Amino acid sequence: MSFTADRLLLFGATGDLAQRMLLPSLAALHADGLLAGNLRIIGTARTEMDDHGFRQFARAALEKFLPADRRGGMADFLNRLSYQALDATSLDGYAALATKVGEPQHGLAIFLSTAPSLFEPTIKGLQSAGLTGENVRMCLEKPLGTNLASSCEINDAVAGAFPESRIFRIDHYLGKETVQNLLALRFANLMFEPLWNAAHIDHVQINVAETVGLESRVAYYDDSGALRDMVQNHMLQLLALVAMEPPGHFDSTAVRDEKVKVLRSLRKVSSGETVTGQYRAGAIGGQAVPGYDEELGKDSATETFVAIKAHVDNWRWKGVPFYLRTGKRLPKRVTEIVIQFRCVPHSIFAGKGATMQPNRLVIGIQPEENITLSLMAKVPGLDREGIRLRQVPLDIAMADAFSGATRRIAYERLLLDLVEGDQTLFVRRDEVEAQWEWIDAIRAQWDADGQEPKTYTAGSWGPSAAIALTERDGVTWHE
Repeated sequence: MSFTADRLLLFGATGDLAQRMLLPSLAALHADGLLAGNLRIIGTARTEMDDHGFRQFARAALEKFLPADRRGGMADFLNRLSYQALDATSLDGYAALATKVGEPQHGLAIFLSTAPSLFEPTIKGLQSAGLTGENVRMCLEKPLGTNLASSCEINDAVAGAFPESRIFRIDHYLGKETVQNLLALRFANLMFEPLWNAAHIDHVQINVAETVGLESRVAYYDDSGALRDMVQNHMLQLLALVAMEPPGHFDSTAVRDEKVKVLRSLRKVSSGETVTGQYRAGAIGGQAVPGYDEELGKDSATETFVAIKAHVDNWRWKGVPFYLRTGKRLPKRVTEIVIQFRCVPHSIFAGKGATMQPNRLVIGIQPEENITLSLMAKVPGLDREGIRLRQVPLDIAMADAFSGATRRIAYERLLLDLVEGDQTLFVRRDEVEAQWEWIDAIRAQWDADGQEPKTYTAGSWGPSAAIALTERDGVTWHE
């Protein structure tokens, strides 16, 4: 059923995600006139608070996390907000929550930003209060389990109350403009798609580097690690978008069908195709930082860095390695996709002393959104001593190319799509389970090999073994 919700219920409304992302995103949408005038936003969490208290809480979050030039109509936005305290584990409070939500004219969208252990009791509570009807859709924030079995358990619990057509699993990377622009780059430009295959591409790199350490995520991260925290969701979604076949239409079914095909084509990773690491004390940006064990306060075998050589075994990508690398306390914060093309089959300039470099396409996702294509060009001159060629970059800085457009928080698009019912940028159950199946096989391989994280100094690019992972194939990480 297609409907635009006129009620939005936020679970975990006093949490860090709500303060940093959800409330600022909703306020920004309000300021731009993109929220329907009848949309009411109801927050719920354990904290005892009345409507006025929640509005003051939201105001403080907006003043801290939302740029001043995007706070238009803040008073009107705050008037949309109300609050109902709730212990999600007890059925007793759900009737009062239903009363607070009221009777939507069109429909209710629920955003569940709580610990996964609360998903099942929350669903039962919502069912008991009549908040799972045909005019209700459910959005789930990660993590959705720690392995395939626990993910299936969560999905089964949600599926007991909501059909797949009303379940929205969020991956905020899919809300980033440059990630979406990857599809436009591939499928709206004739020059790329004919070259986007094993005949013309040597390898692909996907890098997600963070400078931060544990921050406020100590308990979660030590139970998760880099493989589950970054590779299972964000990085595999990026890989799927790079590798997918052209969908017949830009809609939720066609796009996600093609992503699932890629994820199911991932070859099981073999011994020697992964490197794990854990940072030790070092320096980031000239500032001394502690090691993971010091931040945690104990020894741990959890990986804060992982590099993987992956393969997509299908017609388009057979023989093309996909190198994935992510880690904490690396030298700089960057998320990028690197498409390394093959060399030209024959250089007509070699006899004139010129050297050639293959073309490279770099898609920057954060902190800067840009696209850079390196091309070979002749260095100006009379060439009496021979022809000289040099790589020159063609840079498209998205902020400059679309200077009049508003740069949005990724959650703005995703929350608006949730309210309006567009699932295209959300993750389907079979995607999640294909991702977990591949990740579980990697962890099983680590256990079989007795693989332990190698230490690396904070501020470096990870263990030296990660360099060897690519260089034995004649490839250098893009830094």
